[in-house]
Amino acid sequence: MSLLLLIEQVLNGVQFGLMLFLMAAGLTLVFGVMGLINLAHGSLYMVGAFACAAVAAATGSFWLGLAAALGAAAAAGALVEVVVIRRLYNRDHLDQVLATFALILMFSEGTRWAFGSFPLYLDVPAVLAGSVTLPGGIVYPEFRLALIGVGLAVAAVLFWLIGRTRIGVRIRAGEADREMIAALGVDIGRLYTVVFALGAALAGLAGALVGTVQSVQVGMGEPVLILAFVVIVIGGIGSIRGALLGSLLVGLTDTLGRVLLPQAFALAMEASAANAVGSALASMSIYILMAAVLVWRPGGLFGAPA
Repeated sequence: MSLLLLIEQVLNGVQFGLMLFLMAAGLTLVFGVMGLINLAHGSLYMVGAFACAAVAAATGSFWLGLAAALGAAAAAGALVEVVVIRRLYNRDHLDQVLATFALILMFSEGTRWAFGSFPLYLDVPAVLAGSVTLPGGIVYPEFRLALIGVGLAVAAVLFWLIGRTRIGVRIRAGEADREMIAALGVDIGRLYTVVFALGAALAGLAGALVGTVQSVQVGMGEPVLILAFVVIVIGGIGSIRGALLGSLLVGLTDTLGRVLLPQAFALAMEASAANAVGSALASMSIYILMAAVLVWRPGGLFGAPA
């Protein structure tokens, strides 16, 4: 593999990792603050993608679609928290898993009823449809660079929000001792709704952005949800910093593995067999990475000690 191709794949891995971060950040906020296992988080990713595709198709503006994705996902998240999730905080994790799995089925069938079973497609905005030449002669799509920029910007805003603002102090306090901050007069119910809506908006943003580089279809959120769980296990539950580092590690491991592993087997077997074996090992590599991290640090890279 040439150096230019390797750098291009590293950029692809960073872009994939930052899109995973948008999913994992919301998931780790919800789990860290509320102690809630939310299997329906991938459905909010799907809601954002479909809202963006539908509004962009109706108005011809990707930017209006993006705003609709944020609003629809946040509204759906707030509604789900008030109507369903609020009744699960004092229940065990099995009840939470069953209830949020039921939400997956409801979201999937509702989306299929509203939009049909055929995939929708989003066009890249015209202003970002070209390519840019990076140092070294690498030609890289402008939109993928924009995805990297959005991911980094959202990460910076989240670090500022959690670490420097009053709502961030309440979120961190709620993670540490929810009974105490409730006794100090903080409306814990409203705080939980805000956190859940924020996590849903991040998932919807990820769905809208990723929907431009792949089709928008029912069930698209579940594979990403699995990877997001891998990310927060690697990074440490409740840690935004861990979610960012874990996302980048998973993105780079998956992307580079799919390119490098088939080449590693190319000399020993036919090209089709090498691609199949390499792809299978690449899919396994992120779970091998997770296992290695847990052996070294059972609480994750930035999680609480086990």
